Amino acid sequence: MYRQRGASKRATVHDVAAAAGVSRGTVSRVLNGGYVSATARAAIEAAIAQVGYVPNTAARNLVTQRSQAVGFLVLEPHSLLLEDPNIGAIMLGANAVLSDADYQMVNLVIDSARDTERITKYLSGGFVDGAVIVSARAHDPITQLVADLGLPATFVGHPPDLEQGIPFVGIDNVGSARAITERLAGTGRRRIGMIAAAVDRDSGADRLTGFRQALGDRFDPDLVAEVAFYHYADGMDGMRALLQREPGIDGVFAASDAVAAGAMQALREAGRAVPADVGIVGFDDSPWAQRTAPALSTVHQPAKEIGARAADLVLRQLAGKSVETAGVFLPTPIVWRASA
Repeated sequence: MYRQRGASKRATVHDVAAAAGVSRGTVSRVLNGGYVSATARAAIEAAIAQVGYVPNTAARNLVTQRSQAVGFLVLEPHSLLLEDPNIGAIMLGANAVLSDADYQMVNLVIDSARDTERITKYLSGGFVDGAVIVSARAHDPITQLVADLGLPATFVGHPPDLEQGIPFVGIDNVGSARAITERLAGTGRRRIGMIAAAVDRDSGADRLTGFRQALGDRFDPDLVAEVAFYHYADGMDGMRALLQREPGIDGVFAASDAVAAGAMQALREAGRAVPADVGIVGFDDSPWAQRTAPALSTVHQPAKEIGARAADLVLRQLAGKSVETAGVFLPTPIVWRASA
């Protein structure tokens, strides 16, 4: 009778074969998804449980040339990664899909030139089979690296220099920003400004474009305060700048909910009531929108679904399936609350 090995020694395929009374080759076929009889499969599965066998993933990867890992790359400051609930939701959506496919997700944050250099080496070394990339800007070296490596990847958003053939998942930032600005203007606001965040990437630039389209001849470039990131603190700074430029401002489109929350704090400090004096709208429909007082009117961004679709597109590439390279766009309904 086969005796289970001591806990100090790792069980092997030989141990499974001995316990099941089959050859090592039969065990290997079961472990690698090959065909064996139902009787043999049942015996091997029982033997695996008996001896406590755990597959050696590293050894298998040497044979398959696969890491069974997908990188989740965020090109943002570390502070924003923790503050922005959208990034967290995108990450959770991607992780759920990858987990179901038995892939590990490796989180990689790029916040400096040193990070870029380090992660460039990591991606080039074959440590991940593919990547989901969030917040890439124009002319970013990571974008070019993905194209040069032919790495199966999906971008969240669409950097303007993204190579043709690399899929992306996103939303219509132009149309969404235009729609909510038009609704804000429809409440009777006459002097409408924008706190425009991250205009060096497609999402920020596109939201500014949509804002400008909505106002048409009423657009005033002096009523656009550009800020670096989708930060609460940037919202405060942007709102203060707008109040200095135009004390009579009565409407604001903030490029994200976090920015809008910061703007509302700056308005309170200036003695302005929302929405009585200034109507304000945001973008994302993140938890920030429910925390503000009054609750924030905003655009719903399906962040978790975006992450899931991005991960699915990576897996489809790894499986050799065709993918939509013209871009996948998800709907963004307006959620109107009390802030405007």
